Amino acid sequence: MQGLSGIDLDVYEGEFLVLVGPNGSGKSTLARHLNALLIPSEGEVLIQGSSLKTAEDRYEIKQLVGLAFQNPDNQLVAPLVQEDVAFGPENLGLSPVETRERVARALETVGLSERASDNPANLSGGEKQRLAIAGLLAMEPRCLVLDEVTALLDGSGRREVIDLVCRLNREIGVTVVLITHFMEEAVIGDRVIALKDGRIAFEGTPEELFSGNMNLHELGLHPPKPVIMRQLLKSQGLPLKGAALTTEGLAEDIIDLWWGENVASCN
Repeated sequence: MQGLSGIDLDVYEGEFLVLVGPNGSGKSTLARHLNALLIPSEGEVLIQGSSLKTAEDRYEIKQLVGLAFQNPDNQLVAPLVQEDVAFGPENLGLSPVETRERVARALETVGLSERASDNPANLSGGEKQRLAIAGLLAMEPRCLVLDEVTALLDGSGRREVIDLVCRLNREIGVTVVLITHFMEEAVIGDRVIALKDGRIAFEGTPEELFSGNMNLHELGLHPPKPVIMRQLLKSQGLPLKGAALTTEGLAEDIIDLWWGENVASCN
């Protein structure tokens, strides 16, 4: 696992932060520091003012920051969906009544209420990942750190999980730190951090990262597919305006161009 060096980073309450970088750049190491799974040998990590260096603070931090991993099967521990979600609250020593209420809220939030009595093994990949997130939500964290949670999913499963994560952030205000190697996911963040060799190599907005002014190859990254398509269309003479980073944004720009040309021809 790549060590970290010279990391100076603030994560702001309510933001959607995306961490990107090539394999071995330190993304997972940083994620584990945020959840107190790793303790820094130098420097300091503070979560809501609590330090990783203090054992009592580390217990609080694990409740404040939920961490989900790439393979949801590694996080599912019970034979029933509802029992799996209850595992965290029960370990917090909550009453059965409070635990049941939290489980019900978490399952409703992730859209799995109707699967409460199912065996997790019978869920799809996307549903399993949503179940893993439900287990974290039942702990009522202030921040979710999601380490490559869509890497093993098909397109449908990825959309399920990303739609859920966006809703948790935008509607409920949960702080999100999303680690991904899919650049199409990186564009949805408020801010992007690119790591390379354990250091921060870029910090800025998705627009700044994919504007064409950054050397993505040096960062071990590649443009999102809509950006590649926009560049291809412009190279073929299509006078596209704007710099949308998403498929939806590119489609809107093409439609606007088509309507503009047709209105102009009618005049």
